Amino acid sequence: MELIIAANWKMHKTTGETSDFCRAILKEEKLFSGVEILICPPYTSLPAAANIIVDSSLKLGAQDLHWEKEGAFTGEISGAMLADLGVEYVLVGHSERRHILGEDNNRISSKVKAALDCGLKPILCVGETEAEREAGATNEVIEEQLISALKALSAGKIGDLVVAYEPVWAIGTGKAALPSDAEAACLFITEALQNIAGPETVKKTRIQYGGSVKEGNIGSFVEQTSIHGALVGGASLKADSFSKLVHAARKAVQS
Repeated sequence: MELIIAANWKMHKTTGETSDFCRAILKEEKLFSGVEILICPPYTSLPAAANIIVDSSLKLGAQDLHWEKEGAFTGEISGAMLADLGVEYVLVGHSERRHILGEDNNRISSKVKAALDCGLKPILCVGETEAEREAGATNEVIEEQLISALKALSAGKIGDLVVAYEPVWAIGTGKAALPSDAEAACLFITEALQNIAGPETVKKTRIQYGGSVKEGNIGSFVEQTSIHGALVGGASLKADSFSKLVHAARKAVQS
């Protein structure tokens, strides 16, 4: 299964900085074969990124979307607007959306459906807080997040998803999960998806790990059987470090 590595820039980079990054990363494009790379800039930088990567193998992703197609929602962006810019993927349910901006499972479910209805591929983020982990509730939390997010979808639609396991306690902390723990969680996600949509559907579903991923540890994650890529935050902000991370991931799966 092809690796998928996504760069989530969060609230970073102007349009000029975005253009500089894209030009720099494209110089390494020929070395990325076998890995699907997508860049998720802030909304304001999507056109700048799209203009530069349009004829390349790199894909464009967005960090969020609204659940309605249009309407009186000041400051919001619809899936159709994203698709019009050349966006192919969209993050849904990132831990910062859940825990800082208060998005619940029902809201995330509506966004997953909205993305698919617009022809976008959702990257559904799931994961537990540190307190939930310490209480031994990791699997329970993940299962609830998956069931709630996917309840309105057919099995065929679920096959178009990417799922990102991102333990909240590892996001931006420098404290990555142990590869064995990440594998256990991603294996559980695979099993939960099989129960929801069936084993044939899950054969197409890629699962990423996200949480303090960097060049030095990416290999130990993608070597795991149930992990098919990474959702990268801080290490994706510089073209050089992100390129090295992708090279390390590619080398790990080919060795």
